[in-house]
Amino acid sequence: MKKSYLLISICLFALSFTVFAASPVVNIEDTVIKMTLADGVSYDDAVVSMKLRANMHNMKLVAELPLSKQIEAMGKKARRMEIYQFCDPLTAQRMVEANIHFAAYLPCRIALVEDEKGQGWLVMMNLDMMINGATLNKDLKEQAIKVRDTLMDIMEAGANGDL
Repeated sequence: MKKSYLLISICLFALSFTVFAASPVVNIEDTVIKMTLADGVSYDDAVVSMKLRANMHNMKLVAELPLSKQIEAMGKKARRMEIYQFCDPLTAQRMVEANIHFAAYLPCRIALVEDEKGQGWLVMMNLDMMINGATLNKDLKEQAIKVRDTLMDIMEAGANGDL
């Protein structure tokens, strides 16, 4: 009886390695797009530029999350880290109506982050992975691509301090 439990345990153990080995491994660097702030562009300049460019595209800034300020309010030191959430509400609604799982990706986020060397970065999810991995009708795919292109323009404006 003990041998059969041991054999079952060994089989389950081996099976668990097979299941985990079959799980895809994703390199997190491949899931994002990031840009450094150009020389002479301050963090505040980048934020102003992103907000102006979003407004120009009629992309709504629906939330600002000043995470580093929250960390400092908790008594800890923090490099600058803020999340800006942008949304095209009508496209968002259509995406969620097409597939409820898209709600997990809304609203679109651009993070402003200071690295350990003091360099400023803008970081957002690589939307191509979502767009190309999803089953979207032609019109909805075009709208998703338009949102992606708008967010890229917002990031580029922020990174370069464009007005």
